Amino acid sequence: MRLYRPVGVTELELIAATGWTAYPPRLAHQPIFYPVLNFAYAKAIAQNWNTNDANSGFAGFITEFEIDDAFVARYGVHVVGSRKDQELWVPSEELQDFNDMILGPILVTGHYYGEGFSGTVDPTTSLPESVLAARNRI
Repeated sequence: MRLYRPVGVTELELIAATGWTAYPPRLAHQPIFYPVLNFAYAKAIAQNWNTNDANSGFAGFITEFEIDDAFVARYGVHVVGSRKDQELWVPSEELQDFNDMILGPILVTGHYYGEGFSGTVDPTTSLPESVLAARNRI
């Protein structure tokens, strides 16, 4: 199954630091990991929410990945707004198992910057230099 995950700068740095193979553990106040089922919903979050959020670094990115269909079937689809706003709810304590079932690399397929973004963006990749630096630390 193809899934998407909108993220901010810090989370993208942590993903890059894994070699694009895993999502970082959830924070104490984040009981679930919620990948979404379609690009349009991921784009809406990344573009409309993350770019206006200081905790996201005023930037939003869409990550995209494949995961084993049989494994992911254990998580029910949750509709959280309109019919297209569909996501899976993965309990934070199951995230490592979820990461182990990701097939291939995690890709960045969208990037959006808000007015509050401060940093340097690489002109070739359109990613923040901090993300590229995190990737190079592995």
